[in-house]
Amino acid sequence: MNPNADTTSLLLAVFFGALGAGYALYGRKQRAISPLLSGVALMVFPYFVTGTLMTLLVGAAIAAVPYFWRP
Repeated sequence: MNPNADTTSLLLAVFFGALGAGYALYGRKQRAISPLLSGVALMVFPYFVTGTLMTLLVGAAIAAVPYFWRP
């Protein structure tokens, strides 16, 4: 296995976790369900997704949800 891929996956997980924390705080403060759920999902999904490309794709998709789904 390529050690750079592991480092990249780890850094992506940290990035999406931090973005998720920001979304969750914003969603809680504004009482908006979409950013809150997306934030929780962004903080949790790196535990279940393996691989750099999949981490990037799933994280980008979840991060885009609040822009398209506004209940």
